[in-house]
Amino acid sequence: MAVREGTYELGPDDGTLLVRTGRSGLGRRAGHDLTIEATRWTAAVEAREPLDASSVKVTVELDGLKVREGTGGVKPLTGQDRAEIEKTLREVLAARSYPEIVFTSAAIGEDVIEGDLAIMGRVKPVRVKAALEGGRVRGGVTVTQSRWGVKPYSAFFGALRLADDVEIEFDITLPA
Repeated sequence: MAVREGTYELGPDDGTLLVRTGRSGLGRRAGHDLTIEATRWTAAVEAREPLDASSVKVTVELDGLKVREGTGGVKPLTGQDRAEIEKTLREVLAARSYPEIVFTSAAIGEDVIEGDLAIMGRVKPVRVKAALEGGRVRGGVTVTQSRWGVKPYSAFFGALRLADDVEIEFDITLPA
């Protein structure tokens, strides 16, 4: 991973940060696999040579999470469904008490960024896959919600559940 030295403040105008969910349980056919976009986030990047001298801190505002797509399910998602899911998401993640999710790097390597992810006041280490190509950084991480004390959403007496693992992916263009 080659790096252009400098200090960068990045956000939604520079790329996308997506959360993808899946379903489990007997009633999973009724629900949707969701694509949720973080519409309000910042990334403070200190790019240094050598690469391991770099750092990044990403802050995501929970109120800025928007449902962009729902696939599967018995019927398409409506605008009202999206609004209800977003409201439930903020409740499940205790957004009033913990309005942000924060990732702070501890070590940056050629294809991985190790760091701490804070969700609902709980901080756990994660390894994020990342690749720099042509001025863009792409990557992702699988987050097991229960590790942070998040109880995956369920409905119909538990017959429909959000899978415990969610996929976070990003595609960001670095400033020239």
